Amino acid sequence: MRRSGGSLLLAVAGLLLTGCLYHFAGGGLPPHIKTVAVLPFDNETPQPTLQRELYDLMRRDVQNRLGLREASESKADAVVRGKILRYDPDIPAAYSADRNAQATTTERKLQITVDVDIVDQTTGRTLWTRRGMLEEGTYAERSEADGRHQALTKVVNDIIAGAQSQW
Repeated sequence: MRRSGGSLLLAVAGLLLTGCLYHFAGGGLPPHIKTVAVLPFDNETPQPTLQRELYDLMRRDVQNRLGLREASESKADAVVRGKILRYDPDIPAAYSADRNAQATTTERKLQITVDVDIVDQTTGRTLWTRRGMLEEGTYAERSEADGRHQALTKVVNDIIAGAQSQW
């Protein structure tokens, strides 16, 4: 009895170890996904730099954090694509009052809304999709780029977490 319990424990430990290795090596995607193409997201906003900023962050982090190699769209096992739907950079977040009791904004926030799909090109199956993903960043007045970077980083983190949840 003791011997079979030990064998069962070893088998469970082996399965857990294999699961952990799979998770770290494959990032939660199916095992045949080794390469990825991150496409520039369609930009439906008037902010022209958003597309490039998001694309650069996505390429770096999706490959590094999911352990995938970059490939062209025609050769990649998976494709990440999406749309930047909304960019609202001027939302008051915090106020301070001066001696004349006039309110002045000291901190602002911005919001970015995107749609995202990760598609397995081998099977044609959508591995992960998210519509209307909304992220925010905060920034001191006249430092919009800081808030934008913060919000875009959150978008990328959500996409990577979504891909990792697929195991």
